[in-house]
This record gives sequence, structure tokens and C-alpha cells, in this order.
Amino acid sequence: MSYTTNITNARKDLYKLAEMAIENGVEININTKNGNVIMISEDEYRSLLETLYLSSNEPYKKTITDGLKTTYNQTIAEDKVKW
Repeated sequence: MSYTTNITNARKDLYKLAEMAIENGVEININTKNGNVIMISEDEYRSLLETLYLSSNEPYKKTITDGLKTTYNQTIAEDKVKW
């Protein structure tokens, strides 16, 4: 979900917009005459960074894509996993 506003209204409604981003995961699009800004929660930001990291790391990426191909019958019980 996203919400679009201009910089003047964003300045006036900053607290409300921050709460929308934090509590509801809303992406806030702020338009200015010089360009646009996206405001997201810290959790969303960190999640994006982690996704970028994992996507750029080939061994992790292969592990994840291989895991997606695993059928339920090929899995093992959680108590059998060696951490």
C-alpha cells in the first residue's frame, strides 16, 4: 500500500505519515519540485537491505532457490535439524 502527498503537506503531517509507515507498512511518496522522496519504516528499510544482500550473495541465493524447489516430503522435522 502506498500514500502520495506533496512536501508542504508532508511537513505539516510528518508525525501522521511516520505512524502510517511504521504501524501499517505504508510507503509514503513525497513529491517536491526537485524530485520525489520515499519514506518507509526502519523495519522495511532493513528488510530491503537484507534482501539485497542475500540476492547479491550467490551461495545464499542458491540455497534459497534450492529450498524453494524442495517439496514437503523432502523436508525433515525441526527437531532433527542440526544447528
